[in-house]
Amino acid sequence: MLKMESDTFDQVDLRLLSALAVDGRASFSRIAAVLGVSDQTIARRYRRLAAQGGLRVVAMRDASRLGQDQWMLRIRCAPDSALAIGEALARRPDTYWIGLASGGTEVLCLTRPLTPGDHDELLLGKLPRTPNVVEIRAHQLLHRFYGGADSWISKFAALTDDQIAALRPAGEPVPGPARLEPGDEPLLAVLEQDGRAAYPELQRATGRSESSVKRRLAALRASGAVYIDVEYRSEVLGHPVAATLWVTAAPAALHSVGEALARHEETAWVSATAGPSNLAVTALFRSTAGLYAYLSGPLGGLAGVQHVETTPFLRQVKKLTYPMPR
Repeated sequence: MLKMESDTFDQVDLRLLSALAVDGRASFSRIAAVLGVSDQTIARRYRRLAAQGGLRVVAMRDASRLGQDQWMLRIRCAPDSALAIGEALARRPDTYWIGLASGGTEVLCLTRPLTPGDHDELLLGKLPRTPNVVEIRAHQLLHRFYGGADSWISKFAALTDDQIAALRPAGEPVPGPARLEPGDEPLLAVLEQDGRAAYPELQRATGRSESSVKRRLAALRASGAVYIDVEYRSEVLGHPVAATLWVTAAPAALHSVGEALARHEETAWVSATAGPSNLAVTALFRSTAGLYAYLSGPLGGLAGVQHVETTPFLRQVKKLTYPMPR
């Protein structure tokens, strides 16, 4: 189980972040009641986390559940050009989790093309013509083992099972394929900027009645098409070092290695990919010594792992739906 180490934030902040990871739209009063603190405490802590910890709650379309293609791009750049290229990619609505790596000469980027044309326009048109782009590697994501609606913060186990049950949104998961409708776009446009937007605001954006908006959002969440995610700086929890690990596993061990990686407390995202390596992992650590200990210990000793390439992040340019300030 992970432990929080911070001189600025404490266990109440950790439990608040954990509660938002269960239901990012839960009211402050509901969270306060579950955590056993006052509404004012939750509101104050939320504002401080937003101002100092990068806290933001946003809606995300789950491409895996929707059957949409996802790609991870590794863009090697000429020196001094990676930041400008990363910031240009960050302005696109079909990109997220953009970071600078390899000493600032590589941009890592996840893309979620909404149409095949978006993918072709980016990979075959815009990027190859971009000055200072030296090489582009595109890795299609094949199977997600961890990430998406599964939040890394849950690995801190800051909430009891009863607290998680009390915070979980009402309604049972909907069986069958998840689907979006054209009429969902105005609703999602607001929620992708503010996942806690109030129902009157969603009503104005969609032109629907408040009860209709509530039903549709509940249906989207229950089907898995959309989930409410929480972003924050991992430094808040004492884990400032982030790295992408490109893992090659023996084909027969691919699934077992992916499942084992998903259980490791260091991993925030694990996916099988196409390309030279067959697993991509984002992992978080307290220090570079922690990264080394993970590579030489839990990861290095995992049966079926044949090769690991480590790409530490220099800085993040975009997390989920908006570019980060410099």
